[in-house]
Amino acid sequence: MTKSVFCIAQTIEQTESIVNQLKAASFSSNDISVLLPDKNTTKDFAHEKHTKAPEGAALGGTVGMGTGAVLGWLAGIGSLAIPGLGPFIAAGPIMAALSGAALGAAAGGLSGALIGVGIPEYEAVRYEGKIKGGGILISVHAGSSEAIDQIKEIFGHAHAEDISYTDEAAVPA
Repeated sequence: MTKSVFCIAQTIEQTESIVNQLKAASFSSNDISVLLPDKNTTKDFAHEKHTKAPEGAALGGTVGMGTGAVLGWLAGIGSLAIPGLGPFIAAGPIMAALSGAALGAAAGGLSGALIGVGIPEYEAVRYEGKIKGGGILISVHAGSSEAIDQIKEIFGHAHAEDISYTDEAAVPA
């Protein structure tokens, strides 16, 4: 079974360094996901009554401008509104997964959406707190134990926090 390895980065620069190292280690852009609070969007976006998660999942080509060129390499970068929490920037497979999970996460917040993509509840709650505090969630698909070890080593060398891994959940169609 495929696993995902997760960590929390503290800055966009640290995130870009990790993504660069993963890219250099031949991990595919389709296997790397990043989730961070969108600090460039006004709070009005999060509370606008017309905004709906599926319609607001991808808001155009300007999203990645403030996040650095490296994140532009990742697949599926866009904005995502999680009900009650506001705007986030997501890139990679987590974008599609959270777009679907966000619909059912209105009551469960970000941790409910993270549980929906396969993160165990106790870790999802911890990650939610870190992301709300400005942390950046990075997730990488790993198809082997060697890949898991390599990803954990990259995360560790970059001084990422809360490194863990879990079996992946199937993304709802």
